[in-house]
Amino acid sequence: MSWFQLDPASIANRARSGEATAAVPSLGASLGRGILGFTAVSVAGFAPWVFLGHWFHRHIGEAGLYAVCALPFIGLSGLLLHRLIIGSGSLGRFYSLFGIAFAAYSVAWIAGWMTLRGHPGSLAGLFAGAVVMGGIFAHAFDARSAAWKVILALFILNAAGYFVGGWIEGALIPIKECAVFGLALPRTLQVTVAKLQWGVCYGIGLGAGLGLAFYICQAKARALLGGKTEAA
Repeated sequence: MSWFQLDPASIANRARSGEATAAVPSLGASLGRGILGFTAVSVAGFAPWVFLGHWFHRHIGEAGLYAVCALPFIGLSGLLLHRLIIGSGSLGRFYSLFGIAFAAYSVAWIAGWMTLRGHPGSLAGLFAGAVVMGGIFAHAFDARSAAWKVILALFILNAAGYFVGGWIEGALIPIKECAVFGLALPRTLQVTVAKLQWGVCYGIGLGAGLGLAFYICQAKARALLGGKTEAA
């Protein structure tokens, strides 16, 4: 049984019965929408840590800080990513599905990180998050046979963006002097820029993973619709 009427037959029926022919995203379009949309969401989600991280950490703790960061991810994602779902009514369905999936992902990531810490904790959290998020997606779209593909797509691409972003941030922060167009940047601005670019890299990685995951999950729906897709 699928969730939120996201099984292949329901998606195909909504796409056929819509007032206008529903756009069926191609792989390229899904990846592009996922990357561009989730990168914007990610920068907003990283902002509480970048600008008020110390204040939140002091008053509500580390887990509380991560919970605050999760709110923009959930709140803004639907506006920019709901078209990853084929057919009408995608906004409400995306919010319902992604709200559950990202909350579960966040809990799994926090558990992994706070248990092991460092790179092992990050890796464990990212893998646990991919498992629960991918499993939820696959169940919701009645695509359980493809769950392993969805989990791998989310884990590999998310981990790539996360660790590349962390490496760049670690490389930039030790730099004592930095100039843009010949103008020296204040130390605090350098740190802010370094942290925000981590959000950009994370957004690119998980955004690509989300685009690919939704594309995989809707393979049967596309087949029912004749395999027609919009251009990338």
